[in-house]
Amino acid sequence: MEKSVIALGFFDGVHLGHAGLLKRCRAVADRLGFQAAVMTFDLHPDTLVTGKPVPLINSRQDREDIFRRLFGMDRVVFYHFTEQTMHMPWQSFLDDYVIGELGAAHVVCGHDFHFGDRGAGNPERLTARCRELGVGCDVIDKITLDGITVSSTYIRQLIAAGDLEQANRFLGHPHLLSGQVVPGAKVGRTIGIPTANLHVPEGVLEPAHGVYATKVYVDGQAHLAVTNVGTRPTVHGSGVTVEPWILDFSGELYGKTIRVEFYKHLRPEKKFGSLEALRAEILRNAQQTRDYFEAKR
Repeated sequence: MEKSVIALGFFDGVHLGHAGLLKRCRAVADRLGFQAAVMTFDLHPDTLVTGKPVPLINSRQDREDIFRRLFGMDRVVFYHFTEQTMHMPWQSFLDDYVIGELGAAHVVCGHDFHFGDRGAGNPERLTARCRELGVGCDVIDKITLDGITVSSTYIRQLIAAGDLEQANRFLGHPHLLSGQVVPGAKVGRTIGIPTANLHVPEGVLEPAHGVYATKVYVDGQAHLAVTNVGTRPTVHGSGVTVEPWILDFSGELYGKTIRVEFYKHLRPEKKFGSLEALRAEILRNAQQTRDYFEAKR
């Protein structure tokens, strides 16, 4: 079995607090000549522990993308979190799974990492047990920004409120949502503003409804875009969609997987009296988007 240095945690949002942990994992792996791996869960543990779904910042697909693209992780393991997992003794999870099955030679976790039955496994017990077994262990301290502890909970609040600029500061990268472009009502094409249609994955937090300055990646290329999140009241839409209008782009997108990166909330979603009024406002939003990114250059 190939030995690995393994980062442990759920990593929702993969924020600044997680970044130090993942960078340490990568650095230790490079020093030892091992794989850098992430062990995370497919379902947020609190969903089973509390019985209430936790709206996630990222889909499983987007979390894995961030792990690999931004932090150079070689391997990502999603452990299926069940009632049995929740009641597993912490020693069994560490000894039998993390070390025994995954081949951990060194583990890295955050200051608030808990695992095993009733969260009995903690950084102190993890460190002591690893020492007994001859496995390396690093515990990463909490990170604060503006006197606020960087946490997924706080970032969820920012995204739900539409404060993407602040959310991105705490994430350390743009908030993103990716998915496959699906057919829509094609109303935008009738006013010269063709949009790509994405659905928010089940269980993923919706940003506050409204219009955002965004970048959209198509086949690895970045494009400026104006993106609406919401129900499209002017055209009597149903269900929540994410609809970027990709500026200065022509080409077929149906069936492609694209990545939308959110930067700034431009305005709330609203119902306009006519398609002409909607078009005029979207054109104004497009200029706002160009100006925003020009100012950031």
